Formats: sequence, structure tokens, C-alpha cells
Amino acid sequence: MSEVLVFTKPRQVDFDVVEDRTLAAKEVRVRTLYSGISAGTEMTAYRGSNPYLSKQWDPKNRLFLSSAAPSQPYPLSGWGYEEVGEVIEIGPGVSTLKVGDVIYGTWGHRTQSILQEDYASPRIKPVDLATILAIYSHLGPIALNGILDASIHVGETVAIFGLGVLGQVIAQLARLSGARVFGVDLIQNRLELAQELGAIEAGFNPQDGSPAEKIKNLTGGRGADVTIEVSGNARALHEAVRAAAYSARVVTLGFFQGEAQGLSLGEEFHHNRISLVCSQISNVDPALSYRWDRLRLIHTIMDLQARGLLNLRPVITHVIPFKQAAQAFRILDETPDQALQIVLDFSER
Repeated sequence: MSEVLVFTKPRQVDFDVVEDRTLAAKEVRVRTLYSGISAGTEMTAYRGSNPYLSKQWDPKNRLFLSSAAPSQPYPLSGWGYEEVGEVIEIGPGVSTLKVGDVIYGTWGHRTQSILQEDYASPRIKPVDLATILAIYSHLGPIALNGILDASIHVGETVAIFGLGVLGQVIAQLARLSGARVFGVDLIQNRLELAQELGAIEAGFNPQDGSPAEKIKNLTGGRGADVTIEVSGNARALHEAVRAAAYSARVVTLGFFQGEAQGLSLGEEFHHNRISLVCSQISNVDPALSYRWDRLRLIHTIMDLQARGLLNLRPVITHVIPFKQAAQAFRILDETPDQALQIVLDFSER
């Protein structure tokens, strides 16, 4: 028997019991060790603001359609996509894995999962990487995909708007790319963490004045060569546009909810010929797709961590037992200034 986390309705967490089944050929059973909670997309499912909960997604035409039968109605079972686990059973015909191997991947907040060998075998945790850090197998690639979409060049100035978990990873990657990096966030301790980790040169809190105007001043009036918006806030996107240099790129990774109140497209966006780029993990930039894919993104993040070039342990602020998941979601929902990456620990159930 295994357990899986369920959102029964907005802001309501429960657990279901699932019967175990016999492994088929080329399958392995994995016992979950850690599972990270996404403070972005996953929270839209928890809060009830995700468009899949109110509209029908048409995959053929790639449109959201008004419908009385949404694509993903409550209850929502098995959300979560930052998992690490240990192989505890091998099915018939498995040759590339053994009991005891530690695997990272996406299988939801559940105590056990059955994985295909061809999915699990390329996702064995590097020996030199702490087990808990393998949770970054999804958010890490999202961040790296954003860096690829940003097309950062050595010596450029990059401004990151939103220094949550994803923004912290992006800031470190932008610095590794040879950029001069600034950070923007309303939560002061996030700015301080990014500076302590050496990811940003300076941080700006919008409550202390316009970050765009400060960035323009620090760059001799030019502005940032690239701004990256990671908060999902329309006002932050507007400020990211204002901070960008003439004919520069603004890359959006944030998952915006509802209408974009506070974004004025007739101002700097129109007058400064800004290129607005959406970065989304379902694919890489088509121009890079012959060399880059999801697995290469994942392996790169794991390798950078194992080599000490990415320092993501300080981004994990809470490790909470799996059965106390409701508390973890309440922290992210009600007091986001007190948390960054929250990880569920399955050793205590």
C-alpha cells in the first residue's frame, strides 16, 4: 500500500491510499525520499487559479476553451514534480538499474511509484550530489531553459525580477554565463540571500523606488541587455520592460494568473522596441533543439551542482514530514516571505 497527496478542493490537502501492483517487465518500484513543492505552478492548483481547473485545454489547436467540464477538475491527485527516491524492487528484464539506486524525476507527492526502466536509468543521482539536492531535476531545467531563451552574452547586464526559488537558480546561472546581474524582489531576505550566494551584484526592492530607473542609472542610461521576469506579477513585468535597453529582450517565466493589470504596453514596450519572449519548459528554443533537450537540461543542472558551481542548498528553507504537507502548503500560501523551497521528507510519515 502507498499514499498519494490529493487536493480535494482549493486549499484543502488530503491523502489517498493506493493498492500496490506487481511490477511488469522493464519496471522498477521506487520509494520516495524527498519531494519538493513548487511555489509557482503547483500553488495555482492548490489555490484553484490554474486555467485547467476552469477551462478545457484543446491540445490539437492549443487553445483554452470555455467549458462546463474543465480539463482537470478537483480532486487533483499526485501533483508534484520534484522527486527523489530509492529503487526498492526490480521488475523482469531490468538490466540497467539495481536495488538501492537513487533516482530523481517527476512522479508526484506519493510514498512509492512505479517507473519505466528507460525513464529511470538516465536519472540516477550523481555520486557527489547530496540526495536532497536532486529535487531540482525540474525547476533547475526550467531555469536553465530560461537562460537559453535569454541568449545571454558575456559582459551583458541581466536583471532578474522575482527571486523566489526559480529566480535564485536563474540568478546563479546568469552569473555563470558571464553577466553582470541585478535582482529585484519585494521580499528583502530573498535579495540578501542572492547577494550572499554571489548571484547578484545589487538588489532592489520596489518599495524603495523604481528598480528600472536605478538599473538605467547604473548602466549609463542604457538599461539591461536582458531582463527575466520570474514572479508572475504583471506589474513586475511592466517594470522589467522599463528596465530593458532599447531593442532588448524581456524573457517571461512567471505563470501569470488572471488579467495583466498594471502592464501598459503603450509605454516603454512600444517606444523601446522590446522583444518579449515566453520561456516554457515543454520545449527548448527550436534553434537549439538539435543539441538541447529536456534530459540535457536536467543532466546539466545536476552536474553544475555536483561540481559546486550551483549552490542550491541554501534555497531550501524548510524540510517538513510528508504527512504534514498541509502545513507546508499553508506556509507558501499565507507567509511566502518566510519560505523559499519547501521539501517534503518521506522518512517520517
